[in-house]
Amino acid sequence: MDFTIRKYRQFLNILLGKGYYFVTFEQYCDFRDRGEALPDRYIIMRHDVEALPENSYAFAQIEYEIGIQSSYYFRVVKASNQPEYIRAIAALGHEIGYHYEDMAICKGEMEHAYAHFQQQLHYFRQFYPVRTICMHGAPTSKWDGRELWKHYNYQSLGVIGEPYFDVDFSDVFYLTDTGRCWDGFNVSVRDKIPTYQDQWTEQGLVYHTTDDLIHALNRGQLPKHIMITTHPQRWTDNIMAWSKELLLQSLKNIVKRLLIVAQK
Repeated sequence: MDFTIRKYRQFLNILLGKGYYFVTFEQYCDFRDRGEALPDRYIIMRHDVEALPENSYAFAQIEYEIGIQSSYYFRVVKASNQPEYIRAIAALGHEIGYHYEDMAICKGEMEHAYAHFQQQLHYFRQFYPVRTICMHGAPTSKWDGRELWKHYNYQSLGVIGEPYFDVDFSDVFYLTDTGRCWDGFNVSVRDKIPTYQDQWTEQGLVYHTTDDLIHALNRGQLPKHIMITTHPQRWTDNIMAWSKELLLQSLKNIVKRLLIVAQK
């Protein structure tokens, strides 16, 4: 079974065994801003906490046990924003960031959305000195949260990084479990890197399952610099919850394909 807590632990241990160094996105940005080189092999590990934060806490505990830090991005909605889990994950030494969707929440009203963003950033800073943010794709919304930054500057708010703007994807390979698979860029509305994804596909850097990634690791075929994004609500050892997520995500992928076709 893929997308289980056990499989996630196995994947992390193999990455560590292959010599990858783990950094939070905040640490990646700090290295960049200081002009310092990162280790030869590194993983920027990022988790989008969109629902079921208890699953994210399970991930955070595993990472703490094996000695790595990663970044957890929380939405403001109740399904994600549960203070007890935010505090618990921060207490384990992980980065907390804001998974913003203010344009969707404010129905495209730019000034309102920016004011809402500032309020929520201030809110999450009570748990952690938030310095990085990440857009929530909100695939059913016609508003892209990144449109805010055509009119405003997040650096002016003490934010040093947003992955879709501040990662050098000419150097960093991107993996995300969007769509409950590792090649979900085909059904993703916004969580993708269009220009570079074509190049990675031409190079054969396309993987469907976690075992596909493990096999590539064991053959030494994965790039040395990788950003990995997971959605921990998809990962569980509970067979009933696992089956439910498989069914729901399969239906969501159908809807996403229709949305992508409609946008063309």
